[in-house]
Amino acid sequence: MPTDRAARPGSLLPPAGPQRTLAAAQLASAVGDGAYYTCSALYFTRVVGMSPTALGLGLAVGWALGSVAGVPLGHLADRRGPRRTAVALGLAAAAVAAAFLTIRSYPLFLVAVCLYATAQSGLTAARQALVAGLVPAGERTGLLAHLQSTLNGGLAVGAAVGGIALSVGTRTAYLGAFVVTTIGLLIGALVLGRLPEVPPGPKESGTGPRLAVLRDRRYAAVTLINAVLLLRMPLLSLIIPLWIAQRAPGIGWLGSALFVLNTLAVLVFQVRAARDVTGLDSAARAVRSAGVLLLGCCAVFGLSALDVPVWAVGALLVAASVLQVAGEMRQSAGSWQIGFDLAPPERIGQYQGFFGTGVAVARTLGPLLLTALLLDGGLAGWLVLGGVFLAAGYAMGPVARWAERDRGHAVSPAPPVVTGAAAEGA
Repeated sequence: MPTDRAARPGSLLPPAGPQRTLAAAQLASAVGDGAYYTCSALYFTRVVGMSPTALGLGLAVGWALGSVAGVPLGHLADRRGPRRTAVALGLAAAAVAAAFLTIRSYPLFLVAVCLYATAQSGLTAARQALVAGLVPAGERTGLLAHLQSTLNGGLAVGAAVGGIALSVGTRTAYLGAFVVTTIGLLIGALVLGRLPEVPPGPKESGTGPRLAVLRDRRYAAVTLINAVLLLRMPLLSLIIPLWIAQRAPGIGWLGSALFVLNTLAVLVFQVRAARDVTGLDSAARAVRSAGVLLLGCCAVFGLSALDVPVWAVGALLVAASVLQVAGEMRQSAGSWQIGFDLAPPERIGQYQGFFGTGVAVARTLGPLLLTALLLDGGLAGWLVLGGVFLAAGYAMGPVARWAERDRGHAVSPAPPVVTGAAAEGA
């Protein structure tokens, strides 16, 4: 019989203790996020009466501010302790979600969405610092794989709740979805409060910069390469639905089906995909293989631009989506390990806050760049994007090793993951 701290073979659950508590907090918050992301756009346009342009501008401003705030809030987690910081930011996010129930004016919406994005970005950095403080180095990537799987499951549940609200379409139904968001975020924050506190990092001596990551050019280079690879994020959520509408409108339903396929694949296979990532070298190999897979996915997506029957277009899109999610899972696993290994132990929060800006960059610039490149460029555009992914995947290893050199702190090889991903079994 396994011990109470071990995950059963084949289980999607991480080991009992802090790892499972972190996963429970992630699940609760993700349910709330799923309901919010599904309903918020239509609520603010149809019920509150904002124009799509005003909504888009407000969201862009909010998430841009949030991405910038991730570094100082991560620094706060390093100095004050990541658990209390994460709990405070989780409660703040829940309070802002509750405020959305009463907001009717655009200025108040703009303030609220900036606060919401700031709290969420800081919460992500603080949670990463909690992972670093509570989980041995060799088990972090395995845990983050579990958390990503849990995130997708929670988002799916929250999206189902949001889908019910959308189908009903009344103001009360939308507000009910925001209540679910508030409760999910509140429970997530309270569950984080059950974790043991991680002592704050040692006070920094000397006259060095307080936010040292902003002057770390090597870590910035790694973050930039990761941001390039994260341009995969808008593919299934934005580009493929538009691509299908342009090339094969008769199978418009396939866009949603591919999104569900991606969600389920990450839920089931992310832990397994991260199992062999235990140090910087294996992480670089994972990112390199991700570049190859993403090149393959772009090439197959591009083939659907040719003059082929509709059934062939559908088959190509499904095949490309399988390659895309395989590359996504390998890229995620490798980048998690690299982001942690290259961060000074006493500055995990601010470094993770900076590393997380790659997501905001991909979500902000990705739609603009990819719609022009792919929808107008056809097969050639897809091949260009695939080449960019391949180059970034191969560049990550040398740049990460350059960043590791003369860093001033040891990055020792991590032991194999035996309690997280390895317990997943074959």
